[in-house]
Formats: sequence, structure tokens, C-alpha cells
Amino acid sequence: MIGIFDSGLGGLTVMKELIKALPNEDIIYFGDTARVPYGNKSAETVIRYSMEISQFLIEHEIKLLVVACNTASAYALNHIQNEVDIPVVGVIDPGAFRAVMITENQNLAVLGTTATINSGAYQSAILSYCPGAEVWTIPCPLFVPLVEENFLYHEATKLIIREYLSPLQDKQIDTVLLGCTHYPMMKTLIQEELGAHVNIVDSASSCAQKVSDLLNDENLLNEKRSSEYRFYVSDDPVKFQQAGSQFLGLPIGLVTHVDELTTPKEVKS
Repeated sequence: MIGIFDSGLGGLTVMKELIKALPNEDIIYFGDTARVPYGNKSAETVIRYSMEISQFLIEHEIKLLVVACNTASAYALNHIQNEVDIPVVGVIDPGAFRAVMITENQNLAVLGTTATINSGAYQSAILSYCPGAEVWTIPCPLFVPLVEENFLYHEATKLIIREYLSPLQDKQIDTVLLGCTHYPMMKTLIQEELGAHVNIVDSASSCAQKVSDLLNDENLLNEKRSSEYRFYVSDDPVKFQQAGSQFLGLPIGLVTHVDELTTPKEVKS
């Protein structure tokens, strides 16, 4: 079984790509809907939340963990990897690699939560693959709540997108990386604002490919022909079930509400 977690609904875009790439795999998903968004939280808080959820998923005997939240990947990925004995995959490195492979002029932009942008994780990852790249970063703190509250097609959303992206208009950007797993839901609107000549990259498909490669290399692929999907949330399972199907592209059945997560006794800093 593969474990996935996100601050809310956004990680379902990663799960959608995992189902395409690995249709035989069982998947358990945890959305921390009581504490979304993570993008305005401190690094210490994000690490604590991430460790709590990781422990919950590991108790369900997962064989691989996907940190399908960019903010958690930026701040907590190394902490989780140091604490668990299964492979842990984040979304930042696969997305950065994909963006570098696509860009033709090495002039890229990253859209993300305030915390993800401030972490510098995407800038570091992109520059590690392409040291000469020019990387512009734009924090977009309103995008996650707009997606979570299903305001995608509200006129105000288009105005907010235009305001956030206005600094890029004269930068000759040819590739924009969506540095949050909620943002693929806004991809069409972002593309319309930037123009068809700009490549839009999200990390979901790249992350799914990395997971597939890892499971294959470690001989951990599930060979059975059927799969099971389980969903857990920290708040409002009915809302998650209704809104989540739009992210996943599939109906979501039972969603279990987890009242309380256990804080690990020791979290490495």
C-alpha cells in the first residue's frame, strides 16, 4: 500500500497520476483538512503536522510514503526520511527536474505558497539541475483557499491570478512551475493569463513516475489486478468527499474522520 498526505485536497492531483501510472496499487490518503493551509504556518508547525500524519500512515503498513504537499516537502521531507525505514518521495525535486528539462531559455518562474517560496527549496532544486537558470518566485497565498472553497470560476479568482502573475509579464519566462498540488486545478486559468507560449509544469505526473521507478527498482510493485483506495481526513469528511472527486476525477466513497493524531515522542530537528 502507498501512503499519501497533503494539507487538504491538493494531494489528490498526485493520487490521480499515481492511479494512472500504477493502477494495481492500493493507496491510503490523508488530507489534513482541519489545519489547511500549511503555507502560512511556521516550519516547526509544518514539521510537527507532517510527522504526526506520517506516523498515522505508517501504522497502516504502507510500503512507500508520498509527501504530496509542497510546503511539507520543503520543510519536513528530510525529517520524515530520517525517522522512517520506507522510501519517502516529495513533490519538489521531480517537478523541478521536469521544468528544467522543458525550458528552452532557462528562464523559469515558480508559483507557490508563502512558506514554500520562502523555503528556497524550488530555487535550490532547479539550480542544482541547471546552475545558469534564472528563477523568479511568486508567493500566491490566496490560491489554496480559492481552490478548497471551490471559487475557481469566480470573477475575483481571475483578478487575483492577474495580480499575482503581473510581475512576470516582462520577464521572458518560458516555463512556470506550479509549486503547490492545489494549483493544477487552476492550470487553465493560469495558462490563459500567461499565454499559450508558456509551458505550465506541475509535479504530480513527475512524482508519480518517480514512485513507479522506485517501486520497480525495489521489486515492490503490486502484481494483483485490483486496487483499494482509503481516505482519511482531520475534518469535514462530507465536504472532502464532494469536492475531492473533482480533484481525483473519480467518485470518492467512504471518508473516515480522524479525531486526533498522535504526536511522535521524538522529532529530530
